[in-house]
Amino acid sequence: MLHELAGKPATPSMLVNIPRLISAYYTGEVDIQVPSQRVSFGTSGHRGVSLKQSFNEAHILAISQAVCDYRRAHGVGGPLFLGMDSHALSEPALVSALEVLAANGVRVVIQEGLGYTATPLISHAILNYNRTIKDSTKLSDGIVITPSHNPPEYGGFKYNPTTGGPADTDVTTEIETAANRYLEQKLKGVRRVSLGLGLKHEMIQRIDFVSAYVAELVQIIDMEAIAGSGLKLGVNPLGGATLDVWSAIADRYNLNLEITAPYIDHTFSFMTLDHDGKIRMDCSSPHAMASLIALRDRFDLAFGNDPDGDRHGVVTPSGLMNPNHYLAVMIEYLFESRKQWPQELMVGKTLVSSALIDRVAESLGRKVYEVPVGFKWFVDGLFNKRLGFGGEESAGASFLRLDASVWATDKDGIIPCLLAAEMQAKTAFGPLQRHERQIARFGKPAYARLERAANAQTRKALGSLRPEQIKSSMVGGEAIESILTKAAGNSAAIGGLKIVTKNGWFAVRPSGTEDIYKIYAESFIDESHLTQIEEDASEIVNSLI
Repeated sequence: MLHELAGKPATPSMLVNIPRLISAYYTGEVDIQVPSQRVSFGTSGHRGVSLKQSFNEAHILAISQAVCDYRRAHGVGGPLFLGMDSHALSEPALVSALEVLAANGVRVVIQEGLGYTATPLISHAILNYNRTIKDSTKLSDGIVITPSHNPPEYGGFKYNPTTGGPADTDVTTEIETAANRYLEQKLKGVRRVSLGLGLKHEMIQRIDFVSAYVAELVQIIDMEAIAGSGLKLGVNPLGGATLDVWSAIADRYNLNLEITAPYIDHTFSFMTLDHDGKIRMDCSSPHAMASLIALRDRFDLAFGNDPDGDRHGVVTPSGLMNPNHYLAVMIEYLFESRKQWPQELMVGKTLVSSALIDRVAESLGRKVYEVPVGFKWFVDGLFNKRLGFGGEESAGASFLRLDASVWATDKDGIIPCLLAAEMQAKTAFGPLQRHERQIARFGKPAYARLERAANAQTRKALGSLRPEQIKSSMVGGEAIESILTKAAGNSAAIGGLKIVTKNGWFAVRPSGTEDIYKIYAESFIDESHLTQIEEDASEIVNSLI
C-alpha cells in the first residue's frame, strides 16, 4: 500500500538524530546470541543500524580483522582500496577499519581529503592496479563502507576481492564466520592501532580516485559526442558520493550539466519519501526521485545516483524510466554500437529482471546468462570478458569498455547515465524512444514486486524450496512451462523459486537482511493478467509456508 506521504518532502520529525546514531555506534553493546546482532553478509555485504546494535564499532573491528585474516590466508598482499559513502555511520566505520587494517600491516589507499568514494571508483581502481601485476601475491582488493540506498540510519560494509567486484558466497562466509567468532570472544585477537588526529599512519596512502576515474571515461563512453551535442543534463546525486564525480565530469568534458542538489546532509532532509514513507535514496523509485522528476521539463535528460553511486536513475521528459526498461535499452544500444565487441559476448541478467531483456537479446543474436539475485554473479563474466553487460532489476549495471576490456566488475551507476546521453547525442533514438520502439516490436511488459512479512522460519523454508513441492499446473490461466530453483545461466541456487509460463512468470525469494520475502511477477499480456499471476503466486507461496 502506498504511503500517504510518498513522493512528499521528509518532515523534521522523520529525520534521524545523528549525534545519537554516532554515540550508539561507539556505546552499543552487541549480544552475539541475538541473530539480528550477528555479522551477516547479504547480497551486498553486512548492513545494520547502530541504534539496534547491528552496526556498531565491535562489528566493524571484527569484520576488518576477519578481512585481514582472509588476505593473509589467501595471499593477498597488495594495497587495499578503501572508500566510504555519505551515510552518517560510514565515517566512524572508516576510522575503525583503518585502525585495524593499519595494525595488521595492510597498506590502505583512501581518497585524499577523506572525501567520499563511490563504489565504482573502488572497483575501477582495483582492476587498474591489478592489470599490470604479474605476482598474484601482490594483487590489490578493496572495501566500500556503504549501505547503498538504505535509509540514513543504516551503515554497511562490503568487501571486494582482487577481481574488483562483490565477494562471492565462499569469501563472505569465511569473513562472516571469523567476524562472529571475534565477537563471541569479545574481540580477543583483533589488532588495533590508534591513528590520532588526521588519521596519519605510514600504512595509509591518499590518492584522488575521482580524477583517475573521470579521465578514463573516454574509454567507455563517447564523451566528445555528449559535449558536442549541447544536451542539457541535470544530475541529483541524492546527497551521495557521486557529487564530486559529476562536478569533475562536467568540468573536464565541458558538459552542459547542472547538479540540482549540490550538497551533503547526513539526515538526507532534502529527500522526498519512498513508497512506504521512509527516507530511502533509491534512484529507481519515482517517489524518492520526485524532486528531480519535477524538473524534467528543464533538461533533455536528468540522472540520479544512490549514496555510493552503484545505482542509476534516468529521467526523460516523460518521467523516470523503469529500471527494467532501461536495462533493455542499454543492452540494445551497446551491442549494436560497440563494434569492437566480440560476437560471443553474452548478456547478463538476474532471474527477476524483465523477460523483455531475453527478447531483445535474442533479436541481437546474443545469449542470455541468467543468474540469481546479486551482482556478485556477474563478476567473473565481466572480469574474464564473457559478458559484455551485466544488469539487475534494481537499477544496477556495468559493461565493458569500447575495446571490450573490463571497466568495473561492481555496479557503476555513473556510466549508464552517461550512456543515455551518448545514445541521445549520437542517434535519432534516445532512451525513451528506444523503449517505445522495443514495446512495439516485442510487446509491453507489466511488472511488479511485492513484499510480505516473514519470520526467520518462513524465510528459511522459502530459501530451500524444491520443484516437486509445487502442485499447481497453471499460473495466470496458462500452463506452467518450467519451475526453477537453480538459475538457468550458472546453475546456482536461486534461494527461492521461479515459475515460467508462455506469457508471464513469477519468482519468490526471502530477503537476506529483512524479515520479509519478495514476489516478482511479469506479464506480457496486460495489467489484469499480471494481477492474476500475483494472486496465483501468493496462493502458491501460502500453501508452501
